[in-house]
Order: sequence, then C-alpha cells, then structure tokens
Amino acid sequence: MRVLGIDTATAASAACVLRSDGSAFEVEPAASRLAEPPAHASELMPAVVRCLDESGLDWGELDAIAVGVGPGMFTGLRIGIATARGLAAATEVELRPVSSLAALAAGVDGLGAERDDLRPVLALIDARRGEVFAALHDGPDTVWEPFVAAPEALAERIEAEGISPLAVGDGAVRFQDVLEAAGAAVPEAGSRSHVVRGRSICRLAATAAPASIEAVLPRYIRLPDAKPRTA
Repeated sequence: MRVLGIDTATAASAACVLRSDGSAFEVEPAASRLAEPPAHASELMPAVVRCLDESGLDWGELDAIAVGVGPGMFTGLRIGIATARGLAAATEVELRPVSSLAALAAGVDGLGAERDDLRPVLALIDARRGEVFAALHDGPDTVWEPFVAAPEALAERIEAEGISPLAVGDGAVRFQDVLEAAGAAVPEAGSRSHVVRGRSICRLAATAAPASIEAVLPRYIRLPDAKPRTA
C-alpha cells in the first residue's frame, strides 16, 4: 500500500511517504524540535511535498492518506487533520485516522538498544496544564487506552500495577524525575524515541479502518483550553 502519513500532535511536524515495496521517504523532526514553538502551518506542507517528490509518486498513485488524530496539542491537531482532509478531498484518496500515541509507541520498535529488554512502552504527550496524555503498549497490544492524568497520578498507576515501562515522548521528558522514581525508564532528551514519526503513522495505517472525511476528527480526550464566553 502506498501511504502518505502525517502527524502534528506535538510541537513537531512529521511526514512520510511509504511505498508498496517498503521504501520510506520521511521528514523526521529532531527531538529538540519538541521543546520549540510549533510551526505546523509553515512546516507541514513543505514536508509533505518533499516526501512525495523523493518517493517518485504522484498524488494519484497514493492508496491512502493517514493522519495522527491525537490526543495532543489542540491547534496542531486541527492543522494536521484539516490538511489531511483537504488533501484526501482533492485527490479522492481514502483517509485513515491513526492514534498519535500508538504511533509514538510503535516508533520505538526500530530503535535498537532502547528496545533490547522488550519492556512495555508508555507513550506520553505533553498535555500542558501539568498533565500528560498517556497510553501503554506492549508490542501491537494496547494495554492502557489513552487517558489524561497528572504525572503524580500516572506514577501511582505505574507503581500499583508493578510495571517498569519505557516512557517516551515529550511528556516523558518533561516529567522524567517523577516517572523514573516510579520505576519507568526514560531515554535521554535527545533520543529519537520521543518523536512521533510519519513512518509509524504510515505503518499503522495498514490496519486502520478508512473513514469518511467528515468523520476524521481530533481526539482531544479533554476539553480545549479556550472556552466560549457566556453572557
């Protein structure tokens, strides 16, 4: 399957084109990008065009467009999903929503030493307000469905279940001390394991169900920071 995959759940923009022969053409953001201001509006489409050009495919040759639907940063998700929906409508290519947390966890599998012990992966995206979006994965299995929690509550859950997961993502970096005290392992801040990769979005799309354009929406989990004014 020939897939374009994008994700904007964090401050970084990720894109990849995966060809049917398994070749991947990817713009993978540096882990340092997670701590910088987001620039999805200016970064995402150039990354998409670059991946497509390097793959040698035309828009009409794609079988699917896959997009990370979160949970994650509200503005970033809106930009990424709106872009994916617009491209799917313009090209008449099917659209496949993918969990950004699942893609974050899946990206660890190809990173060598960080997966030598095969411990479960705790994917954490910074939710702001002193919280994280979290999900626990053991290989292809989702052990904990996505939820939002304060790091202290997450640490209590880790200790209560007696697990020692590998915690990855910008949320893991931000709350490293709390997580490590609870028994989790956190790779160094510059590790590639903390980035949601477009390649992982593409690979997960193979088992994701296609959805209508109107049905592909951000998975916020909690209410947005901005609330409408009341009289």
